[in-house]
Amino acid sequence: MLSCRHLRHILILTLAVLAVRAVPAIAQPSNDEQRQSPSTTTNADSTGWRGALVDSMRLLMLEHAGRIAFQEKTRRELGGPFFADYVHSLRIPRTWNDGDQWPVNYVGHPIHGAASGFIWIDHRRDEANLGFSSKAYWKSRGIAAAWICGYSLQFEFGLLSEASIGNVGMNPATTGWVDHVVTPAGGMAFIVAEDALDRYLIVRIERWTSNPVLRGVARVALNPSRSLSNLTQGSAPWFRAARPLQ
Repeated sequence: MLSCRHLRHILILTLAVLAVRAVPAIAQPSNDEQRQSPSTTTNADSTGWRGALVDSMRLLMLEHAGRIAFQEKTRRELGGPFFADYVHSLRIPRTWNDGDQWPVNYVGHPIHGAASGFIWIDHRRDEANLGFSSKAYWKSRGIAAAWICGYSLQFEFGLLSEASIGNVGMNPATTGWVDHVVTPAGGMAFIVAEDALDRYLIVRIERWTSNPVLRGVARVALNPSRSLSNLTQGSAPWFRAARPLQ
């Protein structure tokens, strides 16, 4: 059986791999951006669902590493029989709320859902810059919402989930429908909102100033989900393929 020590070692190693992958991109964002041709609209190779699956797994491990680092309740439940406790944690929610605070459920979960959706979009050729008025845009974002649903289901119930790492659900009061509904629905809403902010506000800010620091802050602050997606994929949080920061 996996012990607390084994799980910690696995997740710490995963976090280290993520850090090694992300730091070079943050240190040299201009080189990263310059390698992209003007016709390339994403920060990931066009490898379809396989590439999206790999990067979504990185996002998943990054989130679990964060839970272990910052949540004492998660660390407290790492001991004990892994698979037995995991099975006991799997349950169909009976209430809407899961005991988490409002910002966690209605801001945090949509952001991490949207980040997984952006990962999917980034691995689909030419879908990042589709126009809002086109049917292709809404089809693309609808498929991204379906991807978020799958990611959310794994995050809640999968073998590498809150149920298995931290045993969320063993106490019935810690599981609710809110995550299963708000993560994909809110995730798609965040994707559309961040697309709009990027095209109609951030671009305008970048016309007002050539200061790379201000531009970077605007991109990260107004597009938190896209920034998390970028970081997971090994690019700077403020990365835009066709718009170098400087």
